[in-house]
Amino acid sequence: MKIGPYHLPNQLMLAPMAGVTDRPFRSLCMRMGAGMAVSEMVTSNKRLWHTRKTRLRLDHSGELQPRSVQIAGTDPLQMAEAAKFNVDQGAQIIDINMGCPAKKVCNVMAGSALMKNESLVGHILDAVVNAVDVPVTLKTRTGWDAETKNAVTIARIAESSGIQALAVHGRTRACAYQGEAEYETIKAVKSTVNIPVIANGDIDSSFKAAEVLKLTGADGIMIGRAAQGNPWIFREISHLLETGNTLAPPSLNEVQNVLINHLKNLYDFYGSHMGVRIARKHIGWYCKHHPNTDLFKQQIVRVESTTEQLDLVTEHFRNTTGGLLAA
Repeated sequence: MKIGPYHLPNQLMLAPMAGVTDRPFRSLCMRMGAGMAVSEMVTSNKRLWHTRKTRLRLDHSGELQPRSVQIAGTDPLQMAEAAKFNVDQGAQIIDINMGCPAKKVCNVMAGSALMKNESLVGHILDAVVNAVDVPVTLKTRTGWDAETKNAVTIARIAESSGIQALAVHGRTRACAYQGEAEYETIKAVKSTVNIPVIANGDIDSSFKAAEVLKLTGADGIMIGRAAQGNPWIFREISHLLETGNTLAPPSLNEVQNVLINHLKNLYDFYGSHMGVRIARKHIGWYCKHHPNTDLFKQQIVRVESTTEQLDLVTEHFRNTTGGLLAA
């Protein structure tokens, strides 16, 4: 798959997720087989660019290429300026957020709320594309609600504006993450435009990935929540698509080793105080299918040091291994 001058190693992408797809997680998923990983959303409000939160989101040190950064906002000039700023910080692809359903984003008419204003969509896309010399991509939903599904119209606007790839989540904004994603709209988008189309929504296994690619005719797929605590999903999908065979899931030992390494990268990136707290949700995702985790979950949210956290995770896996062997 190709986006602008970048030939991706495969058609698998990590979706941008606020508070999740930081540099440590993006790097991990790309090592596990994602062809591209899109950053957390960066605001177009320049007053917030120098906060610690945004500075961390702009840190691409040692990151694998291509580096795709998502920006969000509602003003075409601000979005253009944000695109240029992020390119200066190392972004090689700019992604525009018109898919986020979060209330705090939609309440200021950003994210998926923009799909209600097709004229503004065109102005934003034109402004950003003309502002930078790197590829610009777009992420949308199928529409604002079931009565106003306009993803096909938005796709036409995007293509005419010079957008070089389009990711579509198979839900409306009104759906949030409820119910099941539908792929017929993505299929309609793919049949309408000539730019690469990436299918997103409820792709949680290698078999589902193959099914969605076949159903939609999409050029690629984007994985979001299913990668949380499960970065192996990318290599499993890649293996099935390449060979037609399923790949064995990771051993418990591999899960422990990857998690421990992930935690250490979080500590290095955020510092120990913030790293321990951010790590808690990742630990929960990695261990959510383990037996007898109630006590472990209660303990993990109380520890304050990296040493305590690592020791508790190691002990949990030791106990889990024993429990699985006994079973």
